[in-house]
Amino acid sequence: MKKWILWMSALVVLFATALHGQNITGTWQGALKGGPVGPPELRIVVKISLDNDKPKAVFYSITQQSPPIPVATTSFDGSALKMTITAISGTYEGKLSGDGNSITGNWTQGGSPLQPLNFVRATPETAWVIPDPPPPPKLMVADAKPTFEVATIKPSKPEERFSLLVNRSGMLNTTSTSVSDLLKFAYDLHPRQITGGPAWVESEKFTISAKPDTEGMPSIAQLKMMVQKLLADRFELKFHRDKKELSVYAITETKTGHKLTKSENNPTGLPLFAGGGPRGMTVRNSTMAEFGNVMQANALDRPVVDQSGLGSARWDFTLKWTPDGAQVTLATGQSGAAPADADAPPDIFAAFQQQLGLKLESTKAPVDVVVIDRVEKPSAN
Repeated sequence: MKKWILWMSALVVLFATALHGQNITGTWQGALKGGPVGPPELRIVVKISLDNDKPKAVFYSITQQSPPIPVATTSFDGSALKMTITAISGTYEGKLSGDGNSITGNWTQGGSPLQPLNFVRATPETAWVIPDPPPPPKLMVADAKPTFEVATIKPSKPEERFSLLVNRSGMLNTTSTSVSDLLKFAYDLHPRQITGGPAWVESEKFTISAKPDTEGMPSIAQLKMMVQKLLADRFELKFHRDKKELSVYAITETKTGHKLTKSENNPTGLPLFAGGGPRGMTVRNSTMAEFGNVMQANALDRPVVDQSGLGSARWDFTLKWTPDGAQVTLATGQSGAAPADADAPPDIFAAFQQQLGLKLESTKAPVDVVVIDRVEKPSAN
């Protein structure tokens, strides 16, 4: 009898160990190797729980002190863990170890190459402290009419790539930015809507650092207002408007309705657009008109008009598509098409319908055009 009891006890221990090896719930922590700029590593914490017997996860980038990010999809099959973090265009695939205390896997974000990301199960003694996220940025008062009180404009370095960013204090920083880029942003224009002016308006690139005269982060309308004033003051830009019928893409809603998620961010805050093409463009807190402006400037060969009927509502979504040759040229300045890939997402027109419940329809419409009358290279800082 005693041997039988010992044998049963050993069996229970083995069974419990096997179950523990398949238990994915808990707090997991690991580190990604940092880039050439910034911290040498990014500490990541993932908390996994069960919701109706299905895994549910929350993602923390504690080095960056970001707010907790819900994981859009979490699956655990056998020992294979898969997570999709739509908000930052990230995916993770890993394998749980036999003892249930570690996960070996890879992370990818925005189409970047796979990066090793291995997790260990945290205990109360080893768990990293998750800092409180920074408070939301202070916004400019809604009726403010700001301008840049200080602006430094310098020629960009050849290796720099285009960027246009606003930090929490409202400071504008751009790299490899042409006057044409600034015009497109400030006045919601496609390149076909800009005429006149010397060739350097497109070819010469500038790095800009500009400080507003008003405290707080500007709304998108206030930021565009400041860039308009910058163009007038520092580039002596003068232009007049005209109307012209052009070939355009109209954004319309499909008969089955859109598939967008209503944004929960501050409606007066800045929208976020990250990535593009097969990597996926992550869109946060954007109206459909603002999204159309970004698409016409970076991905499409003609102006985009919003006829969706969605008005001023703000949305969160991700769009993945495979660019054709013209779209690759527009986005990168280099000719060529995206590499062939059997698993690649559809073209942009199919992607709109399948992923957003919207359509891009080719049509003609009267649109505003800007005719440059005068522009000068920027005055000295």
